[in-house]
Amino acid sequence: MVATTGTSLPSTLTAGKLPKMVPLYVLLGAIAVVALVFILMGAPNVAGILVVGVIVYGVALYVLSLAIEGSRKAKDRLITILVVSAFLLALIPLISVAVTTAINGAARFDLPFFTESMRNVVGAGGGALHAITGTLLITLATAIISIPIGILTAIYLVEYGRGALARGITFLVDVMTGIPSIVAGLFAYALLALILGPGIRLGIGGAIALSVLMIPVVVRSTEEMLKLVPNELREASLALGVPKYLTIIKVVLPTSMAGIITGSMIAVARVIGETAPLLLIAGYTQSMNYDLFDGRMMTLPVFVYNQYAIQGVDAQAYTDRAWTGALALILIVMALNLIARLVAKIFSPKIAR
Repeated sequence: MVATTGTSLPSTLTAGKLPKMVPLYVLLGAIAVVALVFILMGAPNVAGILVVGVIVYGVALYVLSLAIEGSRKAKDRLITILVVSAFLLALIPLISVAVTTAINGAARFDLPFFTESMRNVVGAGGGALHAITGTLLITLATAIISIPIGILTAIYLVEYGRGALARGITFLVDVMTGIPSIVAGLFAYALLALILGPGIRLGIGGAIALSVLMIPVVVRSTEEMLKLVPNELREASLALGVPKYLTIIKVVLPTSMAGIITGSMIAVARVIGETAPLLLIAGYTQSMNYDLFDGRMMTLPVFVYNQYAIQGVDAQAYTDRAWTGALALILIVMALNLIARLVAKIFSPKIAR
């Protein structure tokens, strides 16, 4: 009988499992080999090296895992690599846009940009206060129009809707979800032109156009949140003799309020960057305008488009303002999403422990 010591354990390789650091070593080795090949070919390209390196890494790790760990674990590693690679690939354009906008927008990210308008400004200087104000006012008006209509429509579809009318509303909501934004702008323009005459440009028209785009998003998100409320809660309330409308107000809506608010904020973030309908119906101006019902009103998307497309003598100044306007719009959308998360956390149902 051969005596064995307590330290003579089987190695990780003989146990049929790759050491923890092997995938990292294989990845670094694959990228190094691919980089060397690219350099020898005289075509060093960072993006190409990374893409081909990940492909080589996936194949190499799959073969290595197949030889040591078996088919099941090798397939698991391969699928993991594919999922992570797809995730990173989806992040590349998002990170690229955010970083590029932040770098180029930093040139005019100063106090005058947020405290001055473009009135009587030619060339350098000026700011986007009139556009930021117009964006906030039009977005607020859009939310006031869209959120009540969207929530009430969703309540009808989930709690009351039956038959042909409910199916028709659902069909129209689905159609409106995919409507082009320029069509919404044309609808708002035609509506106001019939009432106030042709050539009309008003901030409230922009709110009407954005409402056409926002209402179906609010309806869909609210409808899904209402469906998540357990039917047992409704039945318990109705069994106690509470009317249906009061059950909806006191039980269903409070239970789903966090999701409804989050969906509404996401809908606002979806329409706040629209350019085509606002360019068509709200118009553009270089001056401040606080009245949605009087005259043209500038918004940030239109401001960015104007600064980039219609450049004056100092082209760089216009480009800098366009980038900073885009950065300000991204920050506003980010703030709205953070507010939505905070509000959802506050209004989410508290579970007693």
